[in-house]
Formats: sequence, structure tokens, C-alpha cells
Amino acid sequence: MSGEGAPDPAAARRIPFRQFVVKVHGRCNLACRYCYLYEGPDRTWRDRPAAAPPGVLDRTASRIAEHARAHVLTDLSLVLHGGEPLLAGVATLARFTGLVRDRVPTGCTVHATVQTNATLLTEQRLASLARHRIRVGISLDGGLPAHNALRVRPSGRPSWPDASRGARLVAARFPESYAGILAVVDPTLDPVEMYESLVALSPPALDLLLPHGNWSTPPPHWDDSGTVYGDWLCAVFDRWWQAGRRETRVRLFEECLALLLGLPAATESLGLTPFDAVVVETDGSIEQVDSLKSAYDGAARTGLDIHRHTFDDALRHPAVAARQAGAASLAATCRACPLLNVCGGGQYAHRYRAGHGFTNPSVYCADLQRLIRHVAGRLRADTVRAAPSADSREGGVP
Repeated sequence: MSGEGAPDPAAARRIPFRQFVVKVHGRCNLACRYCYLYEGPDRTWRDRPAAAPPGVLDRTASRIAEHARAHVLTDLSLVLHGGEPLLAGVATLARFTGLVRDRVPTGCTVHATVQTNATLLTEQRLASLARHRIRVGISLDGGLPAHNALRVRPSGRPSWPDASRGARLVAARFPESYAGILAVVDPTLDPVEMYESLVALSPPALDLLLPHGNWSTPPPHWDDSGTVYGDWLCAVFDRWWQAGRRETRVRLFEECLALLLGLPAATESLGLTPFDAVVVETDGSIEQVDSLKSAYDGAARTGLDIHRHTFDDALRHPAVAARQAGAASLAATCRACPLLNVCGGGQYAHRYRAGHGFTNPSVYCADLQRLIRHVAGRLRADTVRAAPSADSREGGVP
């Protein structure tokens, strides 16, 4: 597959990639005991270079620019990822981001973010990232030491002292660079306490992610007769909703509300918006998103790489095409569900069942239904409460 040849009529139906996740470093300075990437079934990382060589980054920048030009993109997201991307050095991150910005067509804005565990953040590094307009996203398990007990160094030493120092530093000294916090839901933690502890770190946005699991390897603390994750999320939603959403943005809740109101929304966890993210590994391999690696070894592979293939070649890959097919690629149960347009079948990786692939409802189906119906109920109740009564309308009150 070379990327050259006759025009492809199906190309008009494809959605170009707008989020480019680049593994600038493929190792981590932590040894989190639950990590699906390094402790899960996928082992492809072992055979790849620790850091992306300069030639891979140079070629990746050209391929991103090529894709932006071919699809007349006016903006794109560049996510500097790992492992722990700061292990590559801030100078490498800045140089690579500069290459992408220099090569994309005029009029295309590159929104660059580094996703870090915050342990390596210093004032000097943050100042350099800010100078190069690279925002900082932080991954934590909560805002208290007990929440982060499993996020440890390879020696077993806790990472929380360094991570909390880094998080507070970016909030206090570089708020314009602060992209937000990503946290994985742990239903054993008090939901309101966990949420409020994260809000105390002043993130402009908060991503609450369900832990990666599937029907063959269920998530921790999950059972098919309950909605422990849905209940947890509902408790956080109520706390967030009660505050008038002023404390921070919670993307999962905002997207759920938007979809319930019939508005367009883009998230991997909800809705039917076509998939538009692609990953470049440290050796230049083009892959699907990392969450698939929680399913089985090699699940994210495409067989493509940035040296021989374009990102349009990746768009033609059957697995990517399936993820852009919307409801047509979902299980019959999902297609018949009244919550289809909001749920969208849930996250792709969470649908996997060994021997049956990904054409299944999400392992979190009951939890997602619980959350969506709860959010819809709160929205409906507040809408009715805010509507003027018949008497007030007759009295001329607007």
C-alpha cells in the first residue's frame, strides 16, 4: 500500500484524522500496578526503541502536514505522548512541535499538548513548554496521596509527592498552559471526595475515564448484575451539576448533555461521531489508539508505518473504516437501543469479547445507561423548574 494511485470514491466518506498522538518516548518512569499498556496483554512496546529517533519525528511531521494539506484542515491536535513523554526532553518536544507547525499549510492551527504524569515538571521545563505553546495535560488517580497509592516508582516509592508538586506548579505559575487532568474512575474511592480533591488542583478541565476492560477481561470491581461505575459517575455528576459547572469542565458530562440536547459532540466514550485519532509509535508504526491494547496483543496494529505509508492509507485500513462507520458497525442490540445516539455503543475497546471481536455492546452498557438516564432526568427536571408557569406567562412575565 503506497498511498499513490487512482482516486478512491470511498474517500469522500472518510473523516480525516484531526488528532495525532505521537509517542515521543515509549517508556515510563513509573510502574503503576494497574497499567494496561505495560502490564496488560500487549507486548509490542518491548521491541520498539525507547525514544523516537529524530528521523521518525521528522518524517512524522511531514506526514501530518501532508494529511493537513490533502484535507484542507484548519486545525489539528498534536498530542505528545508516551510512556512519559518528558523523558524525551523538552527540547525534543519543542523541536518536533516546531517542525509540525512549520510544515502544515498556512491557516492550519496546531494545538499541541504533552500528556504527563507530572513528576518531571519543573519551573524551567514549564517555562520552555509555555514558550513553545505546548499545553500540559496531567494524568492522576485523584488529588490525595491515598488515591495515587498504585502510582509508584519502579522501586515502589510513591510518586505522589513529585506529581502533586508538578500539578500545583503548573496551576499556580503557568495556568495558561494547563490543559487539565485525566483521571481513571476507581469505584472504591468516595466519588465526591475524589472529584473535590481534583478540583482543588485547579484544572480547567477534567476527563473521567472508565478503566479499560472488556467482556473477556472485565474491569476491576465490575459485575454484570450492577452499575457500580454508573452509580459512581452519577454521584460526581450531581456534585458537579449542583455547583453550576463553574468549578471545572468535565468532558464526559458536557458531552452527555450536548448529545441529549441533539448537539454535536466528540468523545471516544459517547456518541456516534466518527473516530479521528491516530497513533505514531516510537519506531514510526502507525497504529490505532492505545486503549485497544487492553484487548489482546497486537490489537492496535495496522501494519503501516510513516516511512512507507500516508495517513490516508491508515484511513483505508478496515479497522479504521469500521470505526468511522457509525451505527452500522455496532451490535444489533445497540442499534435497537433508544439511547443509541447518546451512548454510541461506548468506547470501542470496551466492546471486545474473545472469539467475537468488537461487535458487542460495551462491557459498561448498564453503567452507561445508568449515567445517561440520570443526566437526562436531571436535565429534564431543571428545565421544567426553570420554565415559566402558565400563570406567569399570562401575567406578561417573559
